[in-house]
Amino acid sequence: MAEPGARSPEPGDNDVNTAFDIIIVGTGAGGGTMARALAGSGARILVLERGDFVAREDQNWNPEAVWKQLRYRTTETWLDETGKAFRPYTHYCVGGNTKFWGTVLYRLRREDFQAVEHIDGISPAWPIDYNTLAPYYDRAEQMYSVHGQAGIDPTEPPRGPFPHPPVPHSPVIQDLVDRLRQQGLHPSPLPLGLLDGCILCNTCNSFPCKIHAKSDAEVCGIRQATAHATVELWTNARARRLITDASGRRIESVEVERPGETFRVSAPLVIVSCGAVNSAALLLRSATDKHPAGLANSSGLVGRRYMAHLATMMQGFHPFRRNDTVFQKTVAINDFYLKGPNTKYPLGQIQSQGRTHGVMAQTVVPSVPVWAYDAWVARGVDWLAMSEDLPQPDNRVTVDANGKIRLTYRANNLTAHMQLVSETKKILRQLGFWVVMTHSHKAKNTTHQCGTLVFGADARESVLDPYCRAHDVENLFVVDASFFPSSAAVNPGLTIAAQALRVADHILGSESA
Repeated sequence: MAEPGARSPEPGDNDVNTAFDIIIVGTGAGGGTMARALAGSGARILVLERGDFVAREDQNWNPEAVWKQLRYRTTETWLDETGKAFRPYTHYCVGGNTKFWGTVLYRLRREDFQAVEHIDGISPAWPIDYNTLAPYYDRAEQMYSVHGQAGIDPTEPPRGPFPHPPVPHSPVIQDLVDRLRQQGLHPSPLPLGLLDGCILCNTCNSFPCKIHAKSDAEVCGIRQATAHATVELWTNARARRLITDASGRRIESVEVERPGETFRVSAPLVIVSCGAVNSAALLLRSATDKHPAGLANSSGLVGRRYMAHLATMMQGFHPFRRNDTVFQKTVAINDFYLKGPNTKYPLGQIQSQGRTHGVMAQTVVPSVPVWAYDAWVARGVDWLAMSEDLPQPDNRVTVDANGKIRLTYRANNLTAHMQLVSETKKILRQLGFWVVMTHSHKAKNTTHQCGTLVFGADARESVLDPYCRAHDVENLFVVDASFFPSSAAVNPGLTIAAQALRVADHILGSESA
């Protein structure tokens, strides 16, 4: 489907189209933010998106369509470390995975930029510190219309006020917040990206917004970018390879595949923002004689150090307490973020989550009828326990001879995560819940993916420099969560957007577009 600002190349276009100054591959948190930040520069920008716009339709808010029929999820399969195919939690569309995120937009804590010792290993330092990114966090929060309240979260660095006040707690959640404080905890409002017109429905987290009132990269980024005459968006246009010149030091063109045709487009500057898995895969597929192990891979780190948060979904259940809350994703507990009870090591974060629908629970255990799940979840409150995943070289993305993605991943830092889950169970039981149910995606976790093209000052130990330019290819930038040296234990979206704004400023100040 076409939308204003979108254009696709016409049959008969030149095999190599050189009408652009910048090519951006991908429209998610990185690409969508970059497109908007660069759009007013006067540069001729081409944005490539392998998917299409998500249709505005009743199925946007239908749990069966989204969770059981997987209407919007890619049908593409990846391979796990054993060679078994699985369907990743990934969406190819304008806005990318941000169309389906829960819009929790946290800043990394100041400590996350430093080396931190965990129970099971070291979380490495970043090549930049919190103060470097702080002004861009400010701008990213404005761009994505973040609601929150400063000064309550005990782990939050000093900062100014949020652009918008926090989303109010429902009566049920407010009661829980009051009782959490009685436990000596410090619950704080979740920072949420929501736009005017939001009705605070029960289909936000993992659903596309039918009324475009969620702060995603299409609504907050691509839509504003394509309002400029110098910006073109091509949908259903997949970047297959990056083609370098004879020296191997510059990208000469991008090979693009559309239904029924393949062609090349060229620009002096290329920005890749396909997500941590697909950006690494694109560079690996772009191997040449000059880059035999994959483009920009002199360090051998392209695709390595894959991270995804350790995440356990939890639900506190009480048979005689009906939960009529519609929007319950408003509170977090960060008391264990920097250290846990009786330990000096970090454990992670606890967040309330969007309402679970019966059909969503049925996808985990299909043998139970959906009406039984409906009755169960109506008496539950949903939570997420999330811990930092530590970078390991053997956790990696590779591609086979046919270009198919293989994800080799074994979670680590499990000791800390199991302690966090245990602490969360204690908290929920003290709140009076009779039963606490848990579920984890384990090795198939592809949400919050990061770390496959780490940035740093030393080209021997990183793929990108501190401005996300490839050390080995002078006109290539990669701006998505692949640059993360560590995963921290908060949602990565705002940090991607903040770094995108920082990189855009660098490009505008140093590149001749």
